[in-house]
Amino acid sequence: MTGEGVVDGDWEYRPLRLPAGVSRRTATTQLTIHAEFAGWELSRTLLFGDGSRKVWLRRKRTAAVVPGVIT
Repeated sequence: MTGEGVVDGDWEYRPLRLPAGVSRRTATTQLTIHAEFAGWELSRTLLFGDGSRKVWLRRKRTAAVVPGVIT
């Protein structure tokens, strides 16, 4: 699972591509790990005809990742 992060206002987004061979259970486990340990939540999913999935994760930006803010 790879993806480039995108920042939009107060939210940070991360698109991930899951290959067709990844089961729903495995995908759920991987996304749960992202949620539990990195604070991501599921924003959107897209299922392609070949069985692959694209998911977008999002999380609120914190002051530590906002450019120009000194904490």
